[in-house]
Amino acid sequence: MKYFLLLSLAQLWLTINASHFDYDGWLNIELYHALDMNEPQKFTLRGNVTVSSLNTGSSAISQEPLSVQERQLLGKLAESNRLYRLQAHVVEADGSRYSFLTSTKACALARSQLMDALWISLDHAGSVIGVTQSVNSFNPNNCRDLTKRDIEVLDEFNTDVYVRPMENAPIPDTASFIQKLEREREARERGETKDNRGFFAKYWMYIVPVVILVLISGATNPEAAGGQR
Repeated sequence: MKYFLLLSLAQLWLTINASHFDYDGWLNIELYHALDMNEPQKFTLRGNVTVSSLNTGSSAISQEPLSVQERQLLGKLAESNRLYRLQAHVVEADGSRYSFLTSTKACALARSQLMDALWISLDHAGSVIGVTQSVNSFNPNNCRDLTKRDIEVLDEFNTDVYVRPMENAPIPDTASFIQKLEREREARERGETKDNRGFFAKYWMYIVPVVILVLISGATNPEAAGGQR
């Protein structure tokens, strides 16, 4: 009876756990970046991302071209091998609001001609737990030969948006395991299970205490042992 109860509880748990992944919704993200080394806490609007479906990852992004001043500020960050910092202000369908901060090498961003990726990480319920920016890998030390022309051609961000749900851990086959235990129990009750273990393997829990008692008795009574000789 208890095995069937465990089986029912396991199936109920799997059903409840699976229902957490039956979600969908939308969210909006406002992006702000910090470009001025002299004012590191000053963030200006970069653009807006709208994810229309969390299940499919469908999204639309709108970003303004960089002004001449912004290009110069980004160029100084790149030449100084500083970090380009990005703030993401997230608004979900239920009205929840979150803010995340991510960063990458400014010279990497300049080298990629403002091509980057935005990764939106979700938890099991579909809520945002992280927003991360990434740029194609390159030699991070290769920033000194950035030219004025490299900075001047920087115009508009070309961003790919990816929605990354939480990965499911492997689910144990609880039902099969419980059924196996039930079959073994029934076999033992019918006497169909044979124990093919050796004599010592079967009765070691009885033999070992006796041996220990004999050894202790001989060690604590050496005179009786000598008299017997």
